[in-house]
Amino acid sequence: MNGIIIIDKPLGRTSHDMVYVMRKMTGIKKVGHTGTLDPEATGVLPVCIGSATKVADMLTLSDKCYRAELVLGMTTDTQDADGEVLTECEVTCSEDEIRQAIMSFVGEIEQIPPMYSAIKQNGKKLYELARKGIEVERKSRKVTINSIDILEINGERVTIDVSCSKGTYIRTLCEDIGMKLHVGAYMNTLRRTKTGPFTIEESHTLKEIETLKNNGELEKIIIPVDRMFEEYPKIKLNPKQVKSVTNGVQMTYSGKEGQSYRVYDEKNNFLCISKITDGKLKLEKSFWN
Repeated sequence: MNGIIIIDKPLGRTSHDMVYVMRKMTGIKKVGHTGTLDPEATGVLPVCIGSATKVADMLTLSDKCYRAELVLGMTTDTQDADGEVLTECEVTCSEDEIRQAIMSFVGEIEQIPPMYSAIKQNGKKLYELARKGIEVERKSRKVTINSIDILEINGERVTIDVSCSKGTYIRTLCEDIGMKLHVGAYMNTLRRTKTGPFTIEESHTLKEIETLKNNGELEKIIIPVDRMFEEYPKIKLNPKQVKSVTNGVQMTYSGKEGQSYRVYDEKNNFLCISKITDGKLKLEKSFWN
């Protein structure tokens, strides 16, 4: 059982909780998630099983999409609805001012990671320090906001869809939007709608997954790992070539120099990703074990 299951992570559960659940359901120890979702967030969490754990790092590095609701006129110590209120003020901004402020964050921006995050500093996770009332200086980091769609402005509440790079904190983005408007803001809700090529439409609730497991149909929702590499051309090798590749031999192959390929055997079993380098097929990542 090797592949990826897209979980619609429920509210109040951690990403590691989902790994534990899938280990229990599949009986496989080699399970990993692909980028932490905070307990108060919901949505797309790809969980890799078996040899698919080899692509977990690639999914962690991929772009993400979120739907968030921010509330203007108030800030909290956690930048979200779970925190203690720090400031409150009346919101007098016009819709146009709100729209302009939000859209000014599209592109490459600098973000200071929140104290309530899993980032480590001097060996300590920031949220562990924050819970002790300790705040430390954090360096700003460059992240990219690919796009923001403003779905609704309803008084102080604003709903947005955000496409962004790895490492972007949406609650920090919400607070920064509030600072730009000089009224403050916090993130009220967050739902991840896409990770890499995987969308919320193909995600499954824990109840759905459990039902499939009980019916012996869990494999129906396991996405093959080669789905991650659909943009690469596909090539099939004969048994002799397969033996060379699986033994780590770089064999001569006529293909586009610098091009990565999805490599299969004659029975259409996905073997690896290989790249043409100096006229030879060079292994990049194997999936035959």
